[in-house]
This record gives sequence, structure tokens and C-alpha cells, in this order.
Amino acid sequence: MKWLLSIFLASLSIGFCYVLNNRIGALPPVGKLFSPFSGFWQNNENGEVTESDLTLPGLIAPVKVIMDDNLVPHLFARNNHDLYLAQGFIHARYRLWQMEFQTHAAAGRVSEIVGARALPYDRQQRHFGMVYAAENAESAMMDDPVMKEAITAYTEGVNAFIQSLSVKDLPIEYKLLDYHPEPWTTLKCALLLKYMTYDLAGGSSDLAVSNAMKKYGKEAVDSLFNGHPYLSEPIIPAGTIWDFVPLKLPVPATAKQVSVDIAPLDHAPNPANGSNNWAVNGSKTASGFPILCGDPHLGLNLPSIWYQMQLISPDCNATGVTLPGVPTVIIGFNDHIAWSETNVDADILDWYSVKFRDESHLEYLYDNTWKKTSMRIELIKVRGENAVMDTVFYTHHGPVVTMGDEKLMRSDFPVGYAMRWLGHDRSEELNTFLLLDRARNYDDYVKAMSYFQCPAQNFIYADDDNNIAVWVDGRFPLKWKDQGKFLMDGSRPENDWQGWIPFEHDPHVKNPARGFVSSANQLSTDSTYPYYINWQMDAPMRAHRINQQLALMNNITAEDMRALQYDSKNLVADFVLQEMMEGVDQASLDKLQKEQLLLLRGWDQLAGAGSIEQTVFNTWWSNLKIAIWNDEFGEEGFEYPGTDISLQTVKYNINRQWIDDKRTVQVESLQQLMHQSFINTIDSLVKTYGADTASWQWGKVKNTHINHLLHIGAFSRIPVITSGNSGMVNATGYDHGPSWRMIIELGKKVKAYGIFPGGQSGNPGSPFYENMIEPWSNGLQQELLILHSPDEKNDRISAVITLRN
Repeated sequence: MKWLLSIFLASLSIGFCYVLNNRIGALPPVGKLFSPFSGFWQNNENGEVTESDLTLPGLIAPVKVIMDDNLVPHLFARNNHDLYLAQGFIHARYRLWQMEFQTHAAAGRVSEIVGARALPYDRQQRHFGMVYAAENAESAMMDDPVMKEAITAYTEGVNAFIQSLSVKDLPIEYKLLDYHPEPWTTLKCALLLKYMTYDLAGGSSDLAVSNAMKKYGKEAVDSLFNGHPYLSEPIIPAGTIWDFVPLKLPVPATAKQVSVDIAPLDHAPNPANGSNNWAVNGSKTASGFPILCGDPHLGLNLPSIWYQMQLISPDCNATGVTLPGVPTVIIGFNDHIAWSETNVDADILDWYSVKFRDESHLEYLYDNTWKKTSMRIELIKVRGENAVMDTVFYTHHGPVVTMGDEKLMRSDFPVGYAMRWLGHDRSEELNTFLLLDRARNYDDYVKAMSYFQCPAQNFIYADDDNNIAVWVDGRFPLKWKDQGKFLMDGSRPENDWQGWIPFEHDPHVKNPARGFVSSANQLSTDSTYPYYINWQMDAPMRAHRINQQLALMNNITAEDMRALQYDSKNLVADFVLQEMMEGVDQASLDKLQKEQLLLLRGWDQLAGAGSIEQTVFNTWWSNLKIAIWNDEFGEEGFEYPGTDISLQTVKYNINRQWIDDKRTVQVESLQQLMHQSFINTIDSLVKTYGADTASWQWGKVKNTHINHLLHIGAFSRIPVITSGNSGMVNATGYDHGPSWRMIIELGKKVKAYGIFPGGQSGNPGSPFYENMIEPWSNGLQQELLILHSPDEKNDRISAVITLRN
């Protein structure tokens, strides 16, 4: 019996050791995780940074890293090689796991970390051609000696940090998921840039609009999907003279453009994607020098997408936010200029039908001949299982994203169509930021703009010579109007992109008479611009509010700008609430319904965190749109007309043929829909939140989430009570909003303010992981420390780290 007991105890011990050191399903190896020597205990930090010397192989000369009281590093290097080597090292020191996970996600390699449950996502990324896109971008960067120096040195810096890590130093996510970082590569720098391109320019409505055309005809599409906003406030002020002779546009293909079967649509681009930026001339400011503001609207995550830095070398002193995984400052300023970006939403993703010769898919029909495809074999490694082989066929347009019975997560990808995406082309966006970081005047800025390709951005600009400007900047295909609005016949050469709009013809304006420039994702130009960029832009609510306020303001200060960035005026309510209230039959309302209608009547239309009226209106507006459009456009493969069309329909009672609910016997009027949707609104709020209207406060109902990238609850900040919503200048929604707010006062001595919803550290155990969320949620900003010498004294300096070879 003794030997049986010994075997049993030995087996139990072995099993216990196995459980402690290996993952069981999704659970981490608890022994490793709870180890006091290398487990999560080691990730607790007190936030203090100590004076120290660190070894960084590859440096030509020592680099000083001055840390301020908000854990912002100010890097002083004696040459640009060392500057980017040190930037890579510091990025990795504070954000390594985020950098690596995002590039794994971009490349479709998440299954390597979490197993087969990520296979659908990985297959989608492979079919979208993300690595193909990054390889082309990397190739272009490596062909340019300046970009090559930056990404090569940056990569060495990241790898130097990785090589310095022991198990106990690993970011906690590696311990939870039980894996180790791999060497960084220059391709990963390109993948990070493509991750942003995909987020900002990876969507299209071509399938949904084509379905609308097929079911309801051209007249319906022309009236409901037309890109004619209720307010015309283009980014380039109307009436701006175009000082160029436009190229001849390609002749539209008039037949067989549309060829589509109705397909399910269960993943649309985030409608909250957007941003604001503006610059005011010194004639409108208290200081007499320009002020520039920017707040890019992106997904709100922890660790934060941005990392604040100051980069100093003999030819560079740039401050602002950086993207961990990429060298340079992306949005920021130096002693002479400031810049910020918003998304253009250019139509640079089109779909082309593909007719293969046979089941081998080796040839496809083009210009009445059979043209060869190319194949890209995708090997997807899966943790704990055999790798999966996948084949993606490429035409001259691009990858055929879905074929036959293939099912991807984003079913707005049409089956059997090749994707022509500008993001796949060779590009040199990094050069734009290398040059902006060093620019001293308008000419330098324009040169930087000439390198930017995709995703097209509205680059707002201001300098200390009192110039302000905006370029709608990017590489735009030369198209006929609405080319690519619908799915196209890929066998016809005339449907291909026929050329490019010259860079000099990109819409831009310098020092307009109104004294300010601005953009908020609205139409780029008025109708006099001779080229087609897109038919679908954001409703101009934010643009109208910004322009309206800037036009009224004088003697502007940074505090005025801070208030405008946090402005939560609901312009949808301002535009249609009166008509909606007139549609309600008050005599038939109960006590609570009458009280809420009365509150709406006296509402200032501000979406503050405590506003009940904003909750009632937002729910009512949503219900009213459903009542109008859901019977025709609620099924899979369709999308509602944009906010512009809904506003015009309710305000002016137009588009009457769409108002009646075709699913009912009676014919509904707009007034009936407004009345019934209001009743439904109050009923649904009572049902969801209770009859005590104190629980209807907007900040609680909106329930803003800032999730950890893995949606780990303990590492997320839920809820964040704050004001605003999409469509407002303060575009803070459920999990999307201002990812960085920045105000730059130019002048003899630059002053700057900024904040993002998170913290500098990517470690949930650090006090700098989320320390800026609270002030951000209240619309506050911090003055940014700007240094000019490594020996400069300042009370905000907390420590100096010297990096030496």
C-alpha cells in the first residue's frame, strides 16, 4: 500500500506542478502568476523614477532622458540616430505589450497568443492584406535613407529593452497570457502605421449603397445617399479660388457598374470616428499670436493610444503625442510651428467584381482576356493547435477578400470582389512627421505635406510668423464623380483608377479672411472644386458649432479654447427639437410624459453629465430614426441614410414616401411617428432605468467605457461619468471620443496644454496608468513642460536618466 500511496502523492505533486506552471483553458498559469519573485506582485509600482544610468547598446553618444512630474520623458540626443534609438527604448519601457499586441492584431497573429478563438479575426486581417500593405510601406521607408535611419534605430532601441527584460520585469499581460515578447522589426513599425490606416480608412458603404440602388433605384439613392449636407460649411471656405488648371477627369462608365447580391451586414465602420482641429490668427487672440487646437476622436482604450514625449536633437525640438511603435511626434509643435490632424474620409477603398476562369482561381477576366492572379499563402499559427493554411488570391486591383462560402467577421465585405485600397500602396507618411518635427515655416510644412498619402488627413497649421493654414492632404485617385460609390465591374479597364490628383491641386487655404481655419470631418470644399474626393462626409454639426463660435470670438485665450473643446451643445436638438415637440399630442400624455416634454421645452440643449433632457432627446431621436427608416433599411446588407438626411426629413417633412411604415396597414404620418416615438422613449427609459428620473442622468446612461485592450475589467475604467456625445464638439461617446486634447499658444515663448484619457504608463500597477482620466472627463488640461537644454532647471523635473552605450 505504501508504494501505491507514494505513486498517488507523486502524481498529485506532478499534476499540481503542471497546473501551477501551465495555462488551463483561458486561465493563466497560477503558479507563475502568483510567484512573489516573478509574478504580478513585481508589477506594482509606486510611480517614483530614480536618477540612474542605463545601458543602451548602439548609442553613438549618451542621451539624457529628463522625466517630468507626469512621467513625460524629454529626450536630449546629440544626433538623430540616437534620438530614435532612445525613443524606441523608452516606448518599449512603458508600452511594450501594447505595441506588440497591436502589431499582432494588425498582422492577424492573435491566435498565436490566445488560441483558436481569434482565428476568425486573424483570417479577416490576412484577407484584408494587412501584412502585404505593411511590407510595401516598409519597402518604401527602407529605400529612403532618412526614414531608414529612423525606423532602424527605433527598432534597435525596442530590441535593446526587450533583451534587458527578465521574467519578473515582463508587463503583466505577458504573465496573464503566458507568452514572451519577440524581437521587434522594422515591419512592425509599418504594421503599426497600417493599424491606424485601417482604423481611419478601412471602411466603405459601397455594398450597402449598391443594395439600395438595386432594391429602390437611382432616384432613391440620389435623394438619400447624396452627400448634400443640411449646412454647407466646407473645410476650405466657400469661394476660395483654385489657382491651378485641373486635369481632365476620366469618362464615367455608365453601364454594368453595379453587380451585387444582397449580403449580410453585421459590422459597419464606427460612425463616431471623427476629430476636430482649428487655428486662429493672431488678429483674434489676446496674445497677438496664433493659437492651434486639436482633438483626434478615436477608440478610448487602456493603455492609451497616445504617449506624450519631447524629442530634442541638434535639428529637432518637437513636443506632443507619439504612437508607441513608431518614431517621431505625430501631433504636436516645436518652437516655430504647430500642427494637428483630422480624418478626410476620402473614398480610397473600392470593390471590383471578379470572374475567375475556373475553380483553380488562377486566371480572371479583364479587358476580354484572361489575366493571371497571384497567390499569397497565409500560415496562421494557433496556440495549442496545428497551424492553419489559408490562400488569398490577388488581382491587379488587390486581394479578393471573400470567395464562395467564406465567412469573415466583417460581412460588409462583398463576396467575390477584389479590394482596391490605397493603404496597400507604397507610401512615405513617416517622412511627413520627420519633416513636421523640424519645420520652421509654411514652406517646410508644405514640403512635409507632399509626402503624406493615406489615410488622408486635414493638417491644420499655425506658425510664429502669424500664418495659419489647412491642407486636405493625401493621395487622391483621379475619379469621375461617385466612382466607387457602388460596387464595380472589375473586368472593365475604364472602371480602374485612372491617375492621381496632383499634390498641388489638393484643397488648401492659407490665411483666409475670416481669421481662422478649421476642420471637423465635413465636406472638404464647395462645389467649385473640380475633383471628386468622396460623397460621404460627417454631418457638419461639429463644424458648424466650431465655426459659429470662432467667428464670434475675439481676444481669444487658451482658456476660451479649452471651453470650446469641451463644448457639448447638441446641434441635432437645436435643429429639430422644436418640430419634434410640435408633433406630440400633449392631451394624450400621462403625468411623467408631460413633465419630460416640459423639461425639453426649457432645455439649453447642452449634453452635460447631469442632463436628463439629453437622455430623453437622444433616446427619442434614435427611436424616431428607427421609426422612419427601419422598414426599408433595417435589414442585413443595408444602412440608414446619414444624419443629414434624417435631419432634413424631420425638419422639412420631406422624403414622405419613406415615412410610412410599410409593415402596417395604416399609412403613418411624420407627426404620428414623432408622437409615438416620444411615448416609446419615456416607456423604455422607465423600463430600463426606473421611474426615478435621477437615474436618467446622461453621464450614467451614456456610461462611457475606457476598456483595456483585452477588456479585462480590473484593468479598465468603467464607467467614466462625463458630458458630450458624438456629433458634438466634445464628441465623447460610449467608448469613443477625444483621445488627446491639445492647445498651443505660439509666440516668442510657446505655451502648450494637453491631456489624454489614460496615463503615460501601460502598467495597470502604476499610478500613471490612468491618472489623467479624471481631469480629462471634466474637460481640464495640463500645461506641458517644454525644455530647451538638458541642464535646464525646473520644479517639474522629477528625475534624469542617462542612457549610455
